[in-house]
Amino acid sequence: MRGTDGITFANFHRGYENEINALSILVAALVFAWLINKALQKRGRLPEAMGGRELSAGASTRLRLIRRLVLALIVLIGIAGALAQFPEVASLAKGVLASTAVLGLVVGFAARQSLANAVAGIQLAISQPVRVGDLVTFQEETGIVEDVRLSYTVLRLDDGRRLIVPNELLVQTPVFNHTVIDPRVQVVIDVWLAPGGDATRAVELLSAADDVDARVAEVTHEGIRIAVTEWASTARERGPLASRLRKESLQCLRDASLSSDVAG
Repeated sequence: MRGTDGITFANFHRGYENEINALSILVAALVFAWLINKALQKRGRLPEAMGGRELSAGASTRLRLIRRLVLALIVLIGIAGALAQFPEVASLAKGVLASTAVLGLVVGFAARQSLANAVAGIQLAISQPVRVGDLVTFQEETGIVEDVRLSYTVLRLDDGRRLIVPNELLVQTPVFNHTVIDPRVQVVIDVWLAPGGDATRAVELLSAADDVDARVAEVTHEGIRIAVTEWASTARERGPLASRLRKESLQCLRDASLSSDVAG
């Protein structure tokens, strides 16, 4: 059937065959990548027969990296297939292949940093010095590992900010992992009594609650510092637990008519 402009669909297809084929290949690659991504995301939970709970931190970190590697490969193949539909690009590719050594040096030098970060990301996923959900300290910044990507790692700091760390730097720099062995985190706050305050009574009151420990940590001319500690089950519970511990410690000492300031 002819259109209003007199051009048949067959003629239109012949006139833009390369563009149509390229677009079809690219769309198919994107759809396939989306389906694979959804399938791999479902693997982030164990089957219902096994409790339906989240995967371990190590397995979750590896799965994230595998998912992103697969998606990047599918998209790259789709782009290559789309470009191959144009004869001009194919001819250019043949000429480029004739000088592969020179091109490899140029591309390798230009993308050295990106490639180094990607290789470091794979190394992090395999050796796993840090995992998603771990509490780590990197260059005096402490936060929870929120995501491990191909080229960088995201740390969520206590104040809500995100610290973006290139993977190569993360591999080369010492990192203190607070939860790599035990997922629990010890929360410590400081209670200051005025000089000459009843530290014995304060320690007794603050240690009365289950799973809470209090001790005299320091005595100075400014006052008496009492360290109050409790264990959080996971790194994510550290902030709320510290807030509750501060509030309860201050209220406890106020009820006992012991003046104090709470910090830490």
